[in-house]
Amino acid sequence: MSNISDLLFEKKECAKVFSTASDVGKKLNIPVYLVGGSVRDLLMGKESYKDIDLMVEKDSGTFSKELAKALKVKTIIPFEKFHTYKIPYKDIEIEIAAARKETYKPDSRKPNKVILTSIEDDLSRRDFRVNAIAVSLMKDNLGEIYDPLKGITDLQNKILITPKDPDTTFSDDPLRMLRAIRFSATLNFEIDHKIKESIKEQSHRIKIISYERITAEIIKILSCEKPSIGFYLLKETNLLEYVFPELNVMSGVDVINGHSHKDVFIHTLEVVDNAAKLTDKMDIRFAALVHDIAKPPTKKYYKNKGWTFHGHEEVGRRMLRKVAKRMRLSKELRDYLMLLTKLHLRPIALAKTNITDKAVRRVMYEAKGYIDDLMILCRADVTTKNKKKIAKYMKNFERVEQLMSDVKLKDEMRAFKSPVDGHTIMKTFSLKEGKTIGIFKSRIEEAILDGNIENNYDAAYQYMLDIKEEVFKNN
Repeated sequence: MSNISDLLFEKKECAKVFSTASDVGKKLNIPVYLVGGSVRDLLMGKESYKDIDLMVEKDSGTFSKELAKALKVKTIIPFEKFHTYKIPYKDIEIEIAAARKETYKPDSRKPNKVILTSIEDDLSRRDFRVNAIAVSLMKDNLGEIYDPLKGITDLQNKILITPKDPDTTFSDDPLRMLRAIRFSATLNFEIDHKIKESIKEQSHRIKIISYERITAEIIKILSCEKPSIGFYLLKETNLLEYVFPELNVMSGVDVINGHSHKDVFIHTLEVVDNAAKLTDKMDIRFAALVHDIAKPPTKKYYKNKGWTFHGHEEVGRRMLRKVAKRMRLSKELRDYLMLLTKLHLRPIALAKTNITDKAVRRVMYEAKGYIDDLMILCRADVTTKNKKKIAKYMKNFERVEQLMSDVKLKDEMRAFKSPVDGHTIMKTFSLKEGKTIGIFKSRIEEAILDGNIENNYDAAYQYMLDIKEEVFKNN
């Protein structure tokens, strides 16, 4: 594969960007290339054109202004120090950067010096060879692939290798260590052995990265098909100790008098993977990740009981306030995680016989509209390999959901009343208070429940008029 011009123009909006960039490049005599993840995903057959990365050899500022003008976009976001510009175009974010080399200070991932250079040097500074493939957008060789570092070979072999020595790559930008884990999890790629060893050696340098960036990578890992891949790699490479210490200490099994407990870390990742199978909702997956966060600090052994984690749901709720602050989570997500962690044991208790409507109603009330999310978490929390036990647990959850449905219906029936009130009936027919008013209301309610009329004022009022003679005749 040497030319992919046909792939460039498969999507209308993207084709517009590419053809316009090509025209601008010719007009200004500036070489322009498509680079980065856009090329990688294009070659892998993935549709991920939310971001388009363009690289130009020369003046990125002039090129960006002309491109924005040609696309009829008024907004340009400049990062002039780094010769980088962003253009929001419809649902796409276009980033234009000049081909460059960079130098870094040990305590920062931001370049302290940027030197304009050639496409060859620019590609060699990137994180992984699979992200160091360029596609020409120039008129004379439109769609031609430029792959000096053999990134396509890595794509075919499904492996992540750095263009430079990995120690240099990660020293320049420690965030690349997390990106290696994330790419491995999302793309299902192996990480080269030398890269893993380099990450282990430099894992402590992740501390210079802002927690906003760390959290963003964790959320991307949670969003993939099998999140456990990423978290096992975080553990293996020592990164978990720095990015999520509360998860790191979950690992391991204690044995006293022959009694052991399950490995909480392994269990947690099984729950996360189960949640990923049940829902695409990231918030639920995050709740699965943290629901047992307090098991390590609440773990105790009793001679007569064995291992216990008493009160871990409440302790976990309190712990999450501190975790959320460190990870820069939104207040909404923080409160959601605290709520589901607090309640994650409650639904199974409702499966007991002779449970009262009051108990069911309380859990539904405390869940604050997230009862469905809570039930998904509860199902995900079943990690036993015993098929009979799984069937039993799932049957219990079905029973709980039926109890909730029954209580909800009872409450709705209790609250149900005629859309037409007594005052309206009295005014319409010039009636005084009496049993006739109640008869009209009962007839309307019955008609709605039987499905004969819609549950709204207009339908109920018309029905009242239709039955007036019958009601007055019989009363």
